[in-house]
Amino acid sequence: MRQRRAWDIITIAALMILFGLAEVVTSYTHAFFGVTTALGIISTAAGALTGALYVAAGVLCLSMKRWAATLAIACLVADILGRIAMVVTGLFPINSAYQIVAMSIGTTVAAAFGLYIWAKRSSFR
Repeated sequence: MRQRRAWDIITIAALMILFGLAEVVTSYTHAFFGVTTALGIISTAAGALTGALYVAAGVLCLSMKRWAATLAIACLVADILGRIAMVVTGLFPINSAYQIVAMSIGTTVAAAFGLYIWAKRSSFR
């Protein structure tokens, strides 16, 4: 019997990849749609790493394997912790309402993706 495609998970995985790539771009350009990060190699490396974790989570979800979904959730948790660390250390400056809103929404979306993947874990084989 042919297995049905989980379009919701595929869509979320694609969004995770897209958003992760946006984080990587931001880490190198230090500005993306008005959101800025601190200049410097540490900020670049931290931003690229958090973006890479986001991309990895999306790619892992595309495999539709249960172990990969668990690892994807771990990547998202690490991404969220990395975002918090960047704020605490000043690598992601919270110097305007726009910066605060951008970080809050981005972190909430990453958490929501993780919770959704966890809730849909029975869809993974």
